[in-house]
Amino acid sequence: MPDPTTAERDHAATLRWAAVALATGGVLLALYPALRPYSDETTLDGANAMASGRWALSHLAGMLAFILMPLGLIGLRAAVDGTPGRRPLTAAFLTAWFGAGLALPYYGGEVFGLQAISEESVRTGDTELLTLADSVRMDAVPATVFSVAMLLFAATGVLVALAVARSGRTARWLGLPFGAALVLYLPQFFGGPPLRIAHGVLAAVGFLLLARWLLTGSPRGDAERPAPPA
Repeated sequence: MPDPTTAERDHAATLRWAAVALATGGVLLALYPALRPYSDETTLDGANAMASGRWALSHLAGMLAFILMPLGLIGLRAAVDGTPGRRPLTAAFLTAWFGAGLALPYYGGEVFGLQAISEESVRTGDTELLTLADSVRMDAVPATVFSVAMLLFAATGVLVALAVARSGRTARWLGLPFGAALVLYLPQFFGGPPLRIAHGVLAAVGFLLLARWLLTGSPRGDAERPAPPA
């Protein structure tokens, strides 16, 4: 059995790298809608936007955030270990993991598929090519995969908010901004640029609040519980 000092160091290290993952993911989720170019995607202006470096960079930021989120939840689970929040946080890790796995192929189509179509449209001046974007996004399989991913993210948000509230180790409301951002992730796609950018800010706030708690709130875990008598 590791000595308590080693266990405490390991626990603290887990919280630190999880906090970094959550903080970075939150910043990237704010950058995603802020960097993304917005225009009528049935026109050559839209083709130029989707062919741009900003289009690729913004979507890659979102993809990286989705990868970092489950990693951050590993540390959050360590922070609520030994409390009633452990079980919903374990479920949240699984829904976030599977949600990210389903979202990433769709975003790959957005980054690489739509960019290739748009570059050809710009080169030829043929806006009819842009109708292929609807196939990439809204055919039955990609639309279903994306919808399931967003529902899994919504479940993640609810479970994390519930876990933090039940843990008794921080303010009960602390997980609510994170939860609200994930629950609203699918609906915000139907709003205009200001709403999408505001949602990105909400996501950043939610992720950063949890990251700050992990770094400064001294969440207790197994490492800080006394060892059983020999």
